[in-house]
Amino acid sequence: MKNIGFLSFGHWTPSPHSRTQSAADALLQSIDLAVAAEELGADGAYFRVHHFARQLASPFPLLAAIGARTSKIEIGTGVIDLRYENPLYMAEDAGAADLISGGRLQLGVSRGSPEQVVDGYRYFGYEPVAGASDADMARERVEILLRVLGGEGFAQPNPRPMFPNPPGLLPLEPHSPGLRDRIWWGAGSNATAVWAAELGMNLQSSTLKDDEDGRAFHQQQAEQIRLYREAWKEQGWEREPRVSVSRSIFALVTDEDRAYFGGGRDEEDQIGYLAENHRAIFGRSYAAEPDRLVEQLAQDEAIAAADTLLLTVPNQLGVDYNAHVIESILTHVAPALGWR
Repeated sequence: MKNIGFLSFGHWTPSPHSRTQSAADALLQSIDLAVAAEELGADGAYFRVHHFARQLASPFPLLAAIGARTSKIEIGTGVIDLRYENPLYMAEDAGAADLISGGRLQLGVSRGSPEQVVDGYRYFGYEPVAGASDADMARERVEILLRVLGGEGFAQPNPRPMFPNPPGLLPLEPHSPGLRDRIWWGAGSNATAVWAAELGMNLQSSTLKDDEDGRAFHQQQAEQIRLYREAWKEQGWEREPRVSVSRSIFALVTDEDRAYFGGGRDEEDQIGYLAENHRAIFGRSYAAEPDRLVEQLAQDEAIAAADTLLLTVPNQLGVDYNAHVIESILTHVAPALGWR
């Protein structure tokens, strides 16, 4: 068995070729797709966060709205760029969204991807400590986030408060018990995956990672997962960790599917550079008739190693078509691979 959800970037474009014309469309269609995915039996609705772009940017109102409209499906992010976040304010927003959903929030966080603007977090009022890298900023903030999500008091109460305080130091409210164990780190390298295990975070691994040994993407990602789980075991954490990987997977079962994705593109891994001398490998996409798709996916070592698979969806093709994409995988592919 495997948890299967979708991951949406929430693109919107005011063009005649897009069914998602505006920010309002992107938000409202995201809610509708999560509802549809739950009805189809999918396990998760996850959303990417990008700033200064025509994409989803403020996750907590969206997650809370989805939590109020659904009852079973996990709701999450993949990922929130922590360089833009106040970890205490974020903990309050996350706690509220988690309580509204009944404890279904799965919060993916990380340093984020290359930005649309130069040092965009500075416009949000955040400055790195002298000598600190972007990665350092994100790591420092997630450590604060993890501490405050534990629910322990840390703030000195006012001796003359407006309302009576409980005894001792005060924690953030609202506190959602268990959310600390549902924080995921988006790791782009083996080392950051090990670091996430040391801090007791679940692992999100996308279709992009550092090219560390020249092998195929899925093999390098499987190695990343193996190192993560070994580090988790060494730390002696009591609970079992969770690991997700994301993939673009399309079962070609209709003429519309073949028109959109039947061209045989992106069937090989790609090599690129995120920055000078920072070599990265981008995982391939999958698009084929169901029988062929089952054969291809059975060879993907990282999908086999993960407990959760996030299907990246082309959200600008509309809710109905994306629900069809999800249903096709759940119906025609997942049972043959033992995922259902």
